[in-house]
Amino acid sequence: MTVDVVDTSELGDRSYVVADDTTAIVIDPQRDIDRIEAILSDRGVRCVMVLETHVHNDYVTGGYLLARQTGAQYVLSGADTVSFDRTPAHDGDVMEAGRFKVTVIATPGHTDTHLAYHIEEIGSEDPGAVFTGGSLLFGSVGRTDLIDPARTEELTHAQYRSARRLSELLDADVQVYPTHGFGSFCSSGSATGGDASTIGKERTRNDALTTQDEQTFVAGLIANLTAYPAYYAHMAPLNRQGPGPMDLSAPEQVDPEHLHQRIAAGEWVVDLRERTAYSAAHVEGTVSIALGGQFATYLGWLMPWGDNLTLLGESAEQITDAQRQLARIGIDHPEGAAVGDIDELAAGHLASYPRVTFAEATHSLGLDHGHHHPHSEHHQHDSTGQVILDVRRNDERAENHITGSAHQPLHSLLQHLDDLPAGRLWVHCASGFRSSIAASLLARAGRDVVLIDDDFDNAVEQGLTDATPASAQH
Repeated sequence: MTVDVVDTSELGDRSYVVADDTTAIVIDPQRDIDRIEAILSDRGVRCVMVLETHVHNDYVTGGYLLARQTGAQYVLSGADTVSFDRTPAHDGDVMEAGRFKVTVIATPGHTDTHLAYHIEEIGSEDPGAVFTGGSLLFGSVGRTDLIDPARTEELTHAQYRSARRLSELLDADVQVYPTHGFGSFCSSGSATGGDASTIGKERTRNDALTTQDEQTFVAGLIANLTAYPAYYAHMAPLNRQGPGPMDLSAPEQVDPEHLHQRIAAGEWVVDLRERTAYSAAHVEGTVSIALGGQFATYLGWLMPWGDNLTLLGESAEQITDAQRQLARIGIDHPEGAAVGDIDELAAGHLASYPRVTFAEATHSLGLDHGHHHPHSEHHQHDSTGQVILDVRRNDERAENHITGSAHQPLHSLLQHLDDLPAGRLWVHCASGFRSSIAASLLARAGRDVVLIDDDFDNAVEQGLTDATPASAQH
């Protein structure tokens, strides 16, 4: 029995291919199933079963399509309402696929119909592996507030009991393979990531297994739930319908004239280049979301669902890469794309804004000499109209922040543009990625911005926060 891990690092998720010499079972595949098909081909095995641990909230599944293309059984909780035929699974069911035995374990919590699957090789002494989806993660569990805010406490109690049930039912040597917990917003608490774990290891380090009082665990998990992407609301409905294949065909090429028409109409034109290049020169009215680890997450979070989208990149390959990432969250086939030299694409509509470090911001604002240094929670907003704007999440700001700075989390920035202080906005986050998106959105809205492209640790080192470098939490 081999287990191939298919990592979708951009969304913080993993899918799995379990195989012997002839047969494969696939668990929680993402929409771009060509990655799964390549593994099946390399191993010379046939997929006979596709298992879904739950109806996913953070990505569009590829399970429905993979099962249809391979003729595999498509296994999903019998309690889930879906628009297609599937093999309904219930707690305690035992299924066979080739030489594999699959035992279904109900693990409500992340969703109310969540399942885990314990897979063993028939006749083997090996204790096998459990595929836990969004229940038992490495060091933590999946979040419990995605179904209905009114049910969060109920589902958190269920999550605690599900994790403990897995620990009680399974041997210490059973391998644990979660879907979430590698950067996904479906995680809760301090999921540790990593490449491997066992039930025994989780008994020693998992919050749900080491916290003996259930109510203490429930209160702690709920208190630490943070914001999650707005696009999540659209994933489960898509997954219940049975998603079709991705369309990665090249979008319509847009010339500078039509590019500016789209911008003037208020459409989203997203520049995929790195933030350093964008701040130095960009087409006025575009949005900067660099093509990288969290590109799709933040585009899906910020852009109104269903709005027209045009991508602006340095190459056709960059556009295709962006399309693949977006298709995983149900944003199919952008309305257009533009590739080429930024000066030519701008056609006279070139813009830029300053990009600085915390040290440079400290000097420019006179804070290194004590001038205008705020000692209250009033906004850092002096007579020259300079405002430091923090776009991190509420929980990050609560840990430590620049004294007197204004605050508006990136994910709600567009809904609160009119609430921001007047003046020049010096925008920061924890590393520069989110602040670069925020700066572009603010510039698009007509604000005067400076991008602080730096690690927040350096703001602490500059003495801009109440916490000292030694005591600050990062």
